[in-house]
Amino acid sequence: MRNVSINQLDDTPRPVVAIGTDYSHGHLLPFHTHRRAQLLYGATGVMQVRSHDGNWVVPPQRAVWIPPGVAHEVLMLGVSTRSLYIEPGTVDLGERCQVISVSPLMRHLLMDAVDVPLIYELNGRDAALMELLLHELLRSAPLPLHIPLPSDGRLLELCQKFLHQPNAHLPPLQWAQALHVSLRTFNRLFRQQTGLSFSQWRQRACVVQALARLAAGEAVTRIALDFGYDSPAAFSTMFRRILGQAPSVWLEAAK
Repeated sequence: MRNVSINQLDDTPRPVVAIGTDYSHGHLLPFHTHRRAQLLYGATGVMQVRSHDGNWVVPPQRAVWIPPGVAHEVLMLGVSTRSLYIEPGTVDLGERCQVISVSPLMRHLLMDAVDVPLIYELNGRDAALMELLLHELLRSAPLPLHIPLPSDGRLLELCQKFLHQPNAHLPPLQWAQALHVSLRTFNRLFRQQTGLSFSQWRQRACVVQALARLAAGEAVTRIALDFGYDSPAAFSTMFRRILGQAPSVWLEAAK
């Protein structure tokens, strides 16, 4: 199925419904929920996903897992999607959103799945394709492309400001002073609220925010300078530390 809302197909008596959708650049899907779990794969373009507990950037040819009932919004930047809507309880990838890798096999299966009849034969080839997709989904590796957000209102405001203007050298003492607490108290609060140290969160946020700009064709040098890095090499070193590859290599793999 293509360019149709899951709301029209949600009661389909099949464990998996596959839908392909093309979005204009900059199209925003405002906060909403699905009864089914969703695997949202971007064949092209970049998706920026937000829920109440964090932000994710989904580069080309990666996917995001969205559990049933989780409110989320998605900004589409030149995206053609392939989505699987999966009955609750069929597979379990956890109760939080996560970006996952997509194997070449899974990629081809996703592209084929949207052409499968809505009411496919349960004992035929199409059912086997859907079943294999679910097996590949369970084998997919999570990617560190989540920026966790705190629930504390004062700290959340500081995090959101940082995401609008990342600064690789922002000292934690500046945030501690803004919150009128000691540095030790701030560090303890930050880890309790996000699960990461301030330094880890700052680096993760810079990498994830940079991905959308890299995928849009912006130069590494421009991004590095905007984020306060001393040089493109310093930015690339940090990027490699987080994702295991240099920016150029990582993006090439997404083509």
